[in-house]
This record gives sequence, structure tokens and C-alpha cells, in this order.
Amino acid sequence: MATKARDIMTSDTECIGENDTLLDAAKRLADLDVGAMPICGEDERLKGMLTDRDIVVKALAQGKDPGSTKAGELGQGKPVTIGADDSVDEALATMKEHGVRRLPVIDGHDLVGMVSQGDVARNLDEDKVGDLVDAISSTP
Repeated sequence: MATKARDIMTSDTECIGENDTLLDAAKRLADLDVGAMPICGEDERLKGMLTDRDIVVKALAQGKDPGSTKAGELGQGKPVTIGADDSVDEALATMKEHGVRRLPVIDGHDLVGMVSQGDVARNLDEDKVGDLVDAISSTP
């Protein structure tokens, strides 16, 4: 039986609200000691991902006020996700295809966890992990 995303995910995933400020988001990232968080809307739907790099490059470096800029302003397009019952191989393929290191795990429309590059790496053979690292590392 293939290992599924839900088997390897971190399940205590927290969201930053789409109307929370970037300052609030930065504090939450620091408190949780993570580099990225999903952005959730008031409708409880996933709106995107917010990284510490997004805050610096897309907000601070552009002269935006982190105390008034909303997290939802940086969430772009439909986020790349993985289904809770999708295989670890599918997670790997999705990460490679989109050049991402983290995937929100969705069950229906609900965010149920996150799968990181490290989670996948611990559950695949070394050749596949090497391919993932190469694919993600070469992404601009």
C-alpha cells in the first residue's frame, strides 16, 4: 500500500488570515519558527502561501507598510496543493513540477496539514530525493 500525504504530513498547521497584516504574519512565522504559512480566507478556503521571503521581497523592499499591508495581498493565484489521500510519489511530482518545497494538504476543501521537502525525503528512496532537490534547487 502506497504511503499517502496524510501519513507523512505535519497536521498541526496554522494559517495566517487573509486580512491579517504582514507584521502579524511575520510575528507568527517567528513564533512558530517556520518560513512559510498558508493564507486562509474568511471563507476557510486556502488563498495562497506566504513566506518570510515574500514579506521581505514583495513588501518591505517595495516600501509597503507591514503594519497595514494584508497577507492576502501577497497570496497569488490558486495555491499548489496535494490531496490528503494522494501518494508520496504524487507529492514528489507536484513539488518538482511547481518548484516548491512545501505543499498544503487538502481534504475536500479543508486544510489538514503541510508536507515539506523533508517529509517527502524521509519517505522516498535516495534517487527520487536527489531528483527533487535538483529540481527545486534549479528553480529561480
